[in-house]
Amino acid sequence: MNKFSPKFRKYRIPLYIIVALLITEISLRLLLGLGNPVLSQADAYTGYRFQANQKVFRFGKRIEYNQYSQRSELIALEKPEGVLRIMAIGDSILNGGNPTDQQQIITEIFKSKLITARHPAQVLNASAGSWGFGNHLGYLREFGTFNSDAVILEIGTNDLAQPTSTSAVVGNDPNFPNHPPLFAIQEAWTRYIWPRLLQTLQIGSAPSDFPITPLSAEPNRQFRENMENLKNTVQLVRIQKIPIFVLFVPQLSNLVPSNNPPKYKLEFIEQLKSLQVPLMDAQIEWSSLPKKKLETFFRDDIHPNEVGNQALANLLFQQLCVTGQLPACYNNIPW
Repeated sequence: MNKFSPKFRKYRIPLYIIVALLITEISLRLLLGLGNPVLSQADAYTGYRFQANQKVFRFGKRIEYNQYSQRSELIALEKPEGVLRIMAIGDSILNGGNPTDQQQIITEIFKSKLITARHPAQVLNASAGSWGFGNHLGYLREFGTFNSDAVILEIGTNDLAQPTSTSAVVGNDPNFPNHPPLFAIQEAWTRYIWPRLLQTLQIGSAPSDFPITPLSAEPNRQFRENMENLKNTVQLVRIQKIPIFVLFVPQLSNLVPSNNPPKYKLEFIEQLKSLQVPLMDAQIEWSSLPKKKLETFFRDDIHPNEVGNQALANLLFQQLCVTGQLPACYNNIPW
C-alpha cells in the first residue's frame, strides 16, 4: 500500500473533483430535473410549439405535453361521447411554465371543477410562452378545434400590442431549447447561475422560466394587426359552429395600487362587442378585492401563481357553467 501512496496522492485532487462533479450531476438530475428541459420546435404555423409527448420533472413540478403539443393529457382526435371538451389557447399565463405543476395550471383546475360537478370533461391547453394573436390563429389553422364544445382565448395585457412570435428563439433562447444539454451542470450554469451572476453585477437581467414578451416598434399598427388576427380566429371557430370566449387576465400593476386598464383595452373590448364574443374579464372581477389579496394571486407582475390560477378557474366555471354562457356546460351539470 505504501508504494502506491505517492502515486495516489498525485491523482487524489483530480479524482476528488471528478467524484464531486459526478455527485453534483446526479443530484441536479434526480432532485431538480436539470439536464432534461421541456423542448420546443420551430413551426411554420405557430412560430414554435412544444415538442409532442413530453413528461418532465422540473424543480419538483410535473410538466406534461400530449401528442398535439398541448399541456394536457393524451387525447383522441375525436371527442369521446358524453364528454364536454373545451379548448383553451394562450401564452405563458395559460401554460404556467416550469414553476407550475401540471395539476395547478388553469385548465387542469377548471377540469377538476367540472369533474367534481359530475360532468365528464376535457380541457385542452394549447399554449406557449410569448404566443400572441397570430400564434393562436396559427395553431388553430394547423390542428383545428378538436371537435370542442367551446374555444377560450386567454389574452393578457401584453398581448394587446404584442407581435406574433417567430421561430427565431428556438435553440437560441435558454427558454426554448430544442435538444437536451449534455450535462445538468451545463444547464444550471448557462440558464440560471451565469444570468444571475450577471444580474448581480448589473450587466444583465434576472434568469426566468418565462420568456420575455417581444415588444413592437409600432404598437398602434401591431394592435390593428392583432385585431385582424382576432377576427380571423373568431371566423375560423364559428364556421365550425363552435362558441368562442375570451378570458382577459390583467397584470398586477393594472390592479395595484389602483385599477388601471391597460392601453388598447377599451378598443379591444369594442372589437369583441362588434364580433359578439363574450368577455370574461378578470380585471373587472378582481378590481374590488383588497390589494393584499390581489398580491397573493401573482408570482410576478404578469404571471398568476397557483392561487391566481384557482381564481381564474373559478371565474371560468362561474361564467360558463353557473351563469349558463356555455349551454353545453350548464345543461349537463346536476344542480
